[in-house]
Parts: sequence; C-alpha cells; structure tokens
Amino acid sequence: MKILIVEDDRTTRDFLQQALTEQGYLAEVAEDGQDGLFQAMELNFDLIILDRMLPKMDGLTVLQALRSSGRSVPVLILSALDSVDERVKGLKQGGDDYLVKPFALAELLARVEILIRRTESASLTQQVTELVMKNLKLDLLSHKLFVHQQEIELQPKEFQLLKYLLEHPGQVVTRTMLFEAVWNYQFDPQTNVIDVHVARLRKKLAATGCLVEIETVRGVGYRLSSD
Repeated sequence: MKILIVEDDRTTRDFLQQALTEQGYLAEVAEDGQDGLFQAMELNFDLIILDRMLPKMDGLTVLQALRSSGRSVPVLILSALDSVDERVKGLKQGGDDYLVKPFALAELLARVEILIRRTESASLTQQVTELVMKNLKLDLLSHKLFVHQQEIELQPKEFQLLKYLLEHPGQVVTRTMLFEAVWNYQFDPQTNVIDVHVARLRKKLAATGCLVEIETVRGVGYRLSSD
C-alpha cells in the first residue's frame, strides 16, 4: 500500500513516514501543497495524509483540485484547527476523515487502516456486476431481475431490497438493517413499509417459479432461502 504524506513540519513528516514504513506501507512525502498536489495527480496512491495548513497551497485547495479532477483516493486531513465548523468544512470539501493535532499515533494508524480497508471493500463491490442464487439473477448494471431468463420488472426499492438480501445469503437481516440500507433512515416500529415491499417482491418471485424465497424470521427480520 502506497501512502502520500503532505506535511510541512519536518519532525511530523519524518515521524509519520517512519511509523507508516514500520507498519509495512510505502510512504512518500511532500513538504508543501504544490508538490503534494503534483505527486497526487501524477502517481497512484492508496491514501493521502494531508495537512490542512501548508505553504504554497493550503490543504483544502489541494483537496478541491483532487476532487475536481475526479481523483477518489481517500484523504485523511490533519489539522490543528479543531472547531466543529473547520472539521465539517474539511469533510465537505472531500476529505474522508479529519484528525486533530496533536494526535495519538495509534489512532492515526487505526484510521489509516480503516480508510484503506473501506476502499478495498468498495473496489470489490464495484467489480461485481450481478448477483445469482439458484435460477435468480440480479443484474446490477441494468438494474434488472431475471428468473429462468425471464425479465421481472422491479420497482427501485424492490430492487434495492432484493440486492441487500442477495448480498447476505442465508443470513437473518433485521428490519433495522433494511431501513438503514434501503431507505436510509432509522427504524420506525410503526411503519409497515418493509412488509409491503417484501409482500410485493414475494408475489413476483412466486409467480415465476423462482427457487429463491424470502423467509420471515418472526420477531427478527427476513432471510433469503433457496431450500
């Protein structure tokens, strides 16, 4: 894993480079924003540790330039500016995480590991173009469902619901998990929106002779089964 450290303070820069190298990372450095942006644009990095206040070009300007160019490399911002407004500003500009100076090395290393793991997971997800179970195939590119090679029309939420269940085959998925993953809001015990969508999806699957069914696990949630 290759990491770029953009930091003007030599002591901090050398300290981070040594610590990351000891952890098995290949750590490159830049001592100002201009050089940092040049390296980030010309070379491929798995992560960038970016100081907020830099000579020649400040950290947020570097970040804006990276995102404007389409670079999605994760960026961990380091800054002595610890107010909520400053942290929010850094994240809104495209930062993936924000760590306030002075920081504990153990925390920085943990955040680095999490960001890299998250990126690896996203890359694997992007490579998957279809989800298959028995005679059911969900095409993630065209957003179409096929059973016995017959196309079944799904509403957007039905597609997302089935996709989430297929990503967790045989696993009991709680209602709370479905609310957060499909509807992007917290669980409301008074609503029956999940029950309605599950019922519609079950009806469509059953009508085609699908070998996959959505089981209700009473008091918990649902499970996709092919037994």
